[in-house]
Parts: sequence; structure tokens; C-alpha cells
Amino acid sequence: MRGIKLLTIVLALLGLLVAGCEKSIDPITKTTVETPDDEMATLLAAPIPDVRGYVPSPLVTAQIGKDAIQFWPYTGTNFTGEPQDPINLIFFGQADPRDIRAALLSLSGDRTALGFPAEAPFNSTWDDAIGDMQTAYGATIGQSAALTAAPGGGNAPDRFCVARGWSGSAIQLACGPYQGMRFHLRLFKVGNWTIGNAHLDVLIPGTTDHQVVSWEVAEQFVIADFMRSGLLDPATPMIPTDQINASPFRTIPAIIYNGFPPELRQLIGGPLGNVTEDVPIGTDGHAMILNLVNVVPRVVEVRTQDFVINFNQAIPKPFCSSGPTDYLYVTGPVHLVQTARLSRSGNYEVAFTASGELSATPIDPTTGQPTGEVLKASVRERHDGMLNSRSFSVSSSKYQKLGKPGQSGSGWNFTCLMVNSSGVNGYNNLIWCGSED
Repeated sequence: MRGIKLLTIVLALLGLLVAGCEKSIDPITKTTVETPDDEMATLLAAPIPDVRGYVPSPLVTAQIGKDAIQFWPYTGTNFTGEPQDPINLIFFGQADPRDIRAALLSLSGDRTALGFPAEAPFNSTWDDAIGDMQTAYGATIGQSAALTAAPGGGNAPDRFCVARGWSGSAIQLACGPYQGMRFHLRLFKVGNWTIGNAHLDVLIPGTTDHQVVSWEVAEQFVIADFMRSGLLDPATPMIPTDQINASPFRTIPAIIYNGFPPELRQLIGGPLGNVTEDVPIGTDGHAMILNLVNVVPRVVEVRTQDFVINFNQAIPKPFCSSGPTDYLYVTGPVHLVQTARLSRSGNYEVAFTASGELSATPIDPTTGQPTGEVLKASVRERHDGMLNSRSFSVSSSKYQKLGKPGQSGSGWNFTCLMVNSSGVNGYNNLIWCGSED
């Protein structure tokens, strides 16, 4: 029975598998033994590739009156154009992410009048979310440019552009507990518009990772909250877009889906019985434009989240793997701390750190039996975001280390992302495998 359980988790430790450019470092070039923090500091000081000139494809257009936005209908984890989440919400008017945040944080958790049950996360209140930093791309354009944009989402003439380029998820919000099921909303400011992705996800037990289970339910949940906020334009409160992204998009692994209760399966419109194949995540491929004409006062405050999650799960080896049956059983605490603050001047800042010293035992995934010596695993992660009336910046760094040089199965993985309003953007993923195998 334990062997079956070990096959039910396919997520990597703290999101180790990051798409994008990858560089292998020859083990013989590593001549010193450093602590994880020393190594991470050295890697952070190194230059990363500049990607400011890359434009993803396709681009689509949404419009209200004479105002329009042309954007990539997905989010990313870097700048490669590899889609991560679908854009399913677009905000116009009083659409600064700080005002969207203030509006949602001001709402009570009582949604029974809208038919939501009085239980988490449906009766939860919004808070700043802990989540990976992501990227998005867009340009605000005038009416003429929107109408003459090239078929298939080509770039509009530059003379009409008000704001163009990559944006980052400086503000993320969550309704529901991190250690359970929650609605998660990422916001990306593009000129006088904000585009976003909302999804419903659940924490995988014994890990720090979440599994997305629905795009559509989360989109409707956010729409419902803005309907009760009183901030929508009474004449034109919302406008659906044409289909702009794939439907469905991504899947839930069958071995995870089969652990869901019937109520959750029904909520997300999935099969009620157990499945043998991965389940598509439902979405109609449309986004909703929310036309906001009012705001609520922003609250000057500091919000802190500080907790420990005990890792206790079998996972595929996330890097330096010898093949699909290379599994680790990982145990130990991971300490997560996030502080978000809004200053009197309107400056929003968020800082997140995660750190842990874990044990990773190589195992046979079919039996759960150890197949090698225990590897010491170290995890270091940091996210920083800033947004004010003039600029934004987002950065993240992840460093994971297994074992020590010369030990079978050892190595490390480092990922760094930065995006800001000055256009100095970069992404890097470095992997070093230190064993002699």
C-alpha cells in the first residue's frame, strides 16, 4: 500500500522544475565547498541574460470605447512564451492593482446571498497571497491602433502605444488558507489596464505545492465579489471577450484527482468517478472585462504570514535525475514568511522567504524501499515585489541543493527571475550535478 501512495505525487520540491533556458555546469569547475546561503549569494551576484526584446505570440485585443489593450493571453514563469496560466480577468477604469487589492480586502466573507456555502474558502476573506512570481506581456493602445491591429494579434503601430512590455505579478491575492483550498489571483499592471489570472487550487498534502483544479470557478468567484463590491459601472459593468486562450487548459493528474472528494469533483465539473487518465482543467477560453468606476480607500498596513510546513512525501527527483523511476522520499520542515505593506505614499511592497533543511532518501517508487544513502537537502527561496504610481519591480530566486560534491545523486538547481517597469528583465536557470556517476 505504501508503494501505491508513493506513486501518487508528481510535483517537484518547491516547484523545482522551471521551464526556460538551462545551463549545465561541469562538476570539475566547482572546487570549493560552500554553505547554501554562500552559494546562493554568489549566484545572485552573477549577471543574467537580458530578454527585453522578446515578444510572445499570439497577441489578442480587448477594448472598451476608445481604449484597448493588446496582450499575450497567458502568464509565464519566464520570457520564453511558454504559457503557464490563462488570462481570464481584465480590469479597466479604476484598475490599479492596489485598488483591486483594496476592494477585495474590504469585503466580508459572507457570500451566502450569492449561493456560496458558509465554509472555507467560500466564506473566507481576501489576503495577500504566497505564490510564485510570474510574467505577462501587454501594450495599451488607442482606438485606431486597436482597429488596425494585424490579424492574429500582430503588433499595433508604435505611435499609438501608451505602455508596452513585460509585467510581473507584484500583487497576488488569495481567498482561503494556504494550507488547504484557496482562490488565487495574480495581477499584472499594463498601462491603465490590469490583466490577471484567477484559479482555484489545493495544497498537496506533505508538500508546499498547490495543484490548480479550476480556472472557471475562480473567475466566477472574483466576478461575484466585484458584483457585490458596488464598484462596477452600472451601465457597462462587464464585457466578455472572444475566446482568447485554449479550452480546456492543462490537466489534473489522475492520481491526484482520484483523491478528491465527490463535492470537489462536482464543483469543478469533472468526472464523478475515479479516472485512469489526467483530467482537463475546465475553462471556456474567454476572459471577463470588469469596468471599475469607483474605488474604496486603501488601508495603510503591514500584513505578515509566518508558518512552517512539514514536508513528508515521495517525489520524482527534481534535477540531476537518472530517469523516470528516480524518486526521493523527502522529509523535514520548510519555514515560510511573507510581509506585505502599503505605505502612506501608496507604495506597495511584498517580501517572501522560504528556507528548510530536509532529508531526501532515494527510494524504489514501486516498493518505497530505500535504494541509496540519505541526501541532505537545502531549500532557499525569495520573492520581492514593488508597485507604486510610477513603477513596478518583481524578482524571485530559488536555490535547492542535494547532498555534497562527490556524493552519489548530489547537485544543485538555481533559478532567478527579474522584471521591472524600466524594461531590464532577465531569467536564468543553472543546474550543477556533482556526483561522479
